[in-house]
Amino acid sequence: MNIVNQLTLRALKKNKRRTIVTIMGVIISVAMITAVATLVVSFMDLLQRQEISDNGEWHVLYKDVNEEQLKAIKKDKNTKQVILSQDIGYAELEGSQNKDKPYLFIKSYDLAGFKKYPIKLIDGRLPTKQNEVVISQHIEDDGGVKLNIGDTLNLKVGTRVQQGDGADIKLDQSSSFIQPQDGIREAIVDTEEKTYKIVGIIERPTWENSWAPGYTIIPFLDEATISATHKANASVILNKVDRSLFNEAKELGERIGVKKVVFNNELLRYYGIVKDDHLNQLMIGLAAILMMIIIIGSISLIYNAFAISVSDRSRYLGMLSSVGATKKQKRNSVFFEGAVIGTISIPLGILAGLSGIGITFIYINNMLSAALGITERLRLVISPLSILVAVAVSAFTIFISTYLPAVRASKISAIDAIRQTKNVKLTGKKVKTSKLIRKLFGMEAEIGLKNLKRNKRRYQATVISLVISIVLFLSVSYFTKTMQESFSMTQDGPDYDMSVLFNGHYGNVAKQAFGKITALDGVTESIIMQDFTFVSQIDEAKVPDSVRNYVIHSENGKIKFQVILHTLDQSSLQAYAEQIGVNDDLLNQENKFPAIVINKNNYQDIEKKQYVKEKAVNVEVGDLLDLQYEDLDTGKIKDVNKVEIVALTDKQPMGLRKMISPGEIHVVVSEDTLNKLLAEHQNIIDESYYYLYLNSKDPIKTEEQIDEMNLSIQPSIYNVYHSRIQDEQMSRIIQVFVYGFVLLISAVSVANIFNTISTSIALRKREFAMLKSVGMTPKGFNKMLNYESIFYGMKALLYGLPISLVIMYLMYRSFSNSFAYRFNLPWVSLLVTVLGVFIIVGVTMLYSSSKVKKENIIDDLKQENI
Repeated sequence: MNIVNQLTLRALKKNKRRTIVTIMGVIISVAMITAVATLVVSFMDLLQRQEISDNGEWHVLYKDVNEEQLKAIKKDKNTKQVILSQDIGYAELEGSQNKDKPYLFIKSYDLAGFKKYPIKLIDGRLPTKQNEVVISQHIEDDGGVKLNIGDTLNLKVGTRVQQGDGADIKLDQSSSFIQPQDGIREAIVDTEEKTYKIVGIIERPTWENSWAPGYTIIPFLDEATISATHKANASVILNKVDRSLFNEAKELGERIGVKKVVFNNELLRYYGIVKDDHLNQLMIGLAAILMMIIIIGSISLIYNAFAISVSDRSRYLGMLSSVGATKKQKRNSVFFEGAVIGTISIPLGILAGLSGIGITFIYINNMLSAALGITERLRLVISPLSILVAVAVSAFTIFISTYLPAVRASKISAIDAIRQTKNVKLTGKKVKTSKLIRKLFGMEAEIGLKNLKRNKRRYQATVISLVISIVLFLSVSYFTKTMQESFSMTQDGPDYDMSVLFNGHYGNVAKQAFGKITALDGVTESIIMQDFTFVSQIDEAKVPDSVRNYVIHSENGKIKFQVILHTLDQSSLQAYAEQIGVNDDLLNQENKFPAIVINKNNYQDIEKKQYVKEKAVNVEVGDLLDLQYEDLDTGKIKDVNKVEIVALTDKQPMGLRKMISPGEIHVVVSEDTLNKLLAEHQNIIDESYYYLYLNSKDPIKTEEQIDEMNLSIQPSIYNVYHSRIQDEQMSRIIQVFVYGFVLLISAVSVANIFNTISTSIALRKREFAMLKSVGMTPKGFNKMLNYESIFYGMKALLYGLPISLVIMYLMYRSFSNSFAYRFNLPWVSLLVTVLGVFIIVGVTMLYSSSKVKKENIIDDLKQENI
């Protein structure tokens, strides 16, 4: 090791705090890069395994191959295993109780097929001979036909076709059963008698869709029976899965004369080799965005550490230059410092990233299974490529961070370095401050500001660190908020466990039933609602432009809207009014018809392929909304009355669907207001609906208890517990990842600020000692540092906030391609940022100055930055 590198190591050991903070920052950034790369690989692995679990493992399917073609496929260099199958046909299931599923679908597999496809045996054994078969338990559970192991099936098996409109059209399991109508019917043709012995019962195969017309039964397929006339389908598992398989499989098919080659795109897309695959593009895009944010934060942290290090070591670099050190040697000393930091940090960062993401997987696995309804578990997949990417990106980040300081170090001349005039310019113009500063804040503030201007490079490095930290935090916060907003817009999941519905004609029965149901032990929360549908004519000027394409325009300059009127029970209405900040008295005025308007639309624009969130109408508190309804007896539109808007909100009471279409207005009124509105229109009540929405400790048990009540009129019960839990789990998974990422990027930002400011303060020991020696008191010293903290924070916010707002708006424009909603400033994040900047700078200043205060003035005056 040469003398220059030895001196570099000595400098790293001397400045242990800065070295440790830099290493920790690099470890965090490497860990995040590793975690992002590993997350992508592991999630794609999960999707691969889930697809195999659901639909079997195969990559390429050669349709209708004969004996010679099968031999050629097996000999192909990329063939790992061949699975044989045959769609034999359909037979009628005698006694089927499901009118939409009247058939048996016979599909045979060889021994490999029974192993590689998700065929789960419940009872008995798998078939080993051609006349043996396993049947689906679904035949009994859904079709109501009891078949036992040992029974013999005598079937007329043929092809299912649609008849009655020209030539027969061949149908398969993807086409639901066609009920006879308008001369069109379906039939089984070209039948052949077959006899099978039942040897086992299996679970309903996952590939059998709910709308499929046939229950699956699976006999054994003997490879020895494959010939020129008796063909089968050959599903191939490949040795190597990459983009070349598409051309290779097509070429093989053409060479051996196979007419149809099918690729398992549902599985291959999770290998990332299907072209124009949106999932693959989304995963790569998100990973690229996250890595770019990490790289920017890491470069800021590492660059400032090395820039300060070079400034700290400038005198000894100049002294080396005076005794013959070349530019290359001085430049390489900085690169060597980066290599030492990287050698320590990158392995530790990779281990930390793998450990962190592995622990995260353990935590979210149960939530992920519930949210996505999957059976496979997310496992840590350590891909050599992902590790290589992490190492390469981290090394690139360190190189970029050290390049400019290294170039600067190579240009330090001996005279400038020994005199230490490179970084300090003491012209009057450079350090001039406004007289207003001294008048407002005192001499200490002026000295602090002059110090910042005098040490301009360190001041700029600190401000840049703060600006980048502000931009990173706000950008990531807005990105995660937007991701959650986008996810919530796509979800129409209910916020209740169960709904109970009665027609308005049974109002008294409904009220009595709801009283009994809400009194059940397991019910934790409930709301009773009565819904009416009215029509209202809205002035065109009050209708948002984006809504006008979806609504009916009238000739009199008005637009027809559908008004859904909701009444809540008294306690629920009071709770809802309190939630949105409305005085309960406003909703119960005697001579008026007060109403709360839920003023929002949340829908999917099919043409633009966007999720849209906006106001339903441009109305204000105090406006009147006329209500009309169509008389079903006469077909005429009748006026009801006008309700007065006493509140506007985007919050909905429990039970209302989240997706509200354009041209709809949802209105909430009290029961008294409803009774006054309908005093002369009692016939409308029969056209309304009574709803009870509830949450329960055990929704399944609650549903059973309602069924056991034997009500005189049976209500419609909709249990949505499972789907709601899935939505909640998915939202929680997103929160785990996004808040974890915000926490880590915040750690990098804080390390960056702490490293820059604390080192800057440490390098100013001589300066502080001079101020103390000429009479600056401890109180004045603290006051000066406090003002410096304020100057740092204000300058950083002056640049950081506008840059962040521009980036946030660009993100908004990017997301607006798929999601349409208003650009709203994240006020909470902005407030946290402003407070955070001053707190972090202040605490760092306080910590650093406490170290300086303990130093001896005489020793500090003699100190030189060597």
